[in-house]
Amino acid sequence: MRDPYLEFYSRREIQERILEVAEDREVAPRYNQGFGRRPDVIQFPADILEMAKKGATSFHISEERWHNPLQLKPGMQKRDLDENRKGWDLVLDIDTKFWDYAKWTAFYLVEALKFHDVKNIAVKFSGNKGFHIAVPFESFPDEVNGRKTKYLFPEGLRVMAAYLQNMITDMLRNKILETEDIDSLVSKTDLQKTDLVKDGKLDPFVIIDIDTILISNRHLFRAPYSLHEKSGLVSIPINNNDVLTFEKEHASPKNVKGDLSFLDMSLSDDNDAKTLIIQAFDWWGKKNAKRGPDVETVERTFDLPKNAIPKTNFPNCIEKILEGGMEDGKKRAIFILINFLRHMGWKWPEIESTIKEWNKKNPNPLGESYVIGQLSWHRRQKESILPPNCSNKAYYQDLRIKCGGNTCTKFKNPVRLAQWKNKIAEEQAKKKSKKVKKKVKKKKKVSNNQ
Repeated sequence: MRDPYLEFYSRREIQERILEVAEDREVAPRYNQGFGRRPDVIQFPADILEMAKKGATSFHISEERWHNPLQLKPGMQKRDLDENRKGWDLVLDIDTKFWDYAKWTAFYLVEALKFHDVKNIAVKFSGNKGFHIAVPFESFPDEVNGRKTKYLFPEGLRVMAAYLQNMITDMLRNKILETEDIDSLVSKTDLQKTDLVKDGKLDPFVIIDIDTILISNRHLFRAPYSLHEKSGLVSIPINNNDVLTFEKEHASPKNVKGDLSFLDMSLSDDNDAKTLIIQAFDWWGKKNAKRGPDVETVERTFDLPKNAIPKTNFPNCIEKILEGGMEDGKKRAIFILINFLRHMGWKWPEIESTIKEWNKKNPNPLGESYVIGQLSWHRRQKESILPPNCSNKAYYQDLRIKCGGNTCTKFKNPVRLAQWKNKIAEEQAKKKSKKVKKKVKKKKKVSNNQ
């Protein structure tokens, strides 16, 4: 009987698909129960065939891309790894025993990426129980908050994974509870109710895992068009719009054509994941902020004003945004505006009308569906966070809306400045009111004496 692995990897189109994604990556062939020597690379289609002849059953590639993968070795210092690293790809590894949940998780992650206007979204079946959702390094900006993006490994991936997981939690929870109740899930998973329910709500990520903890230097994932030893299926790329209709039989080796690429860097469009990574880091910073004189506290310590703060007390940076006429940075600007206006005590109808009016003032306005999507998502969030701090260069400085003088040093966040200006205005109004009352009282006294 012919070896099914050798038969599959002998196909030229399969070799070419594996080769195109292996460029600049560390490659580790698996020989049944163990991996081959590391580091290794694939340079030619024939390399894959030769490894298969030696018994290779699958191929695994690094999330990181290297100047020279063969210079890698165990125990390398971070400085040496950073120097060799050319970049990295965001790869989200979905794993769960429940196939329907895996598909819905993948679907919502894709939608969350589209929500941030990411154009180049790669999806593939893992080969067994889940999916890999990926965005190539070319979609990200060169720098984030003053740091070279290529150095943000693995923390950048962990931050974005946590941010996206938080974003889809409610939708995924509601989808699961459409067909299952908690008692059914207890029976189905052999877990206790106390394991499944956190703060009175089902936590879907007790039974669904998005691999973030294991993301580390030289972390590998199964290469596209690589067979899976347990299932005998192919880790096949799929169109990101076809997640919910994909079935495992599509990944049977006899059904695989090798006609789709995975992580095709040529499809990235002008840093199309810039908004994603900037907003993820901003969310992460606010969520994990520590109390201290020089650090903005997490939002739950901030009380919203009882009365709406008027535009007359807005800081100069917000005034500049509201003027419109923005050529670039509109997605970052809408993120600032929504979070700022929420903390001004404005009601949602007023926020929505202001955002829509602002969008019309810009050349090439954001698509209506994008604006509505942003407003809807923020409105659903129970936890409200402050807009980015004034020191965040990716927002105020890059958008050329930064306030002048030492304003930003003094107030840290535009909300704080608006709050202070409003307090001064209210105090002045009270003083003026007292003066008027005093004047009226004095006139009445004179009138009575006459």
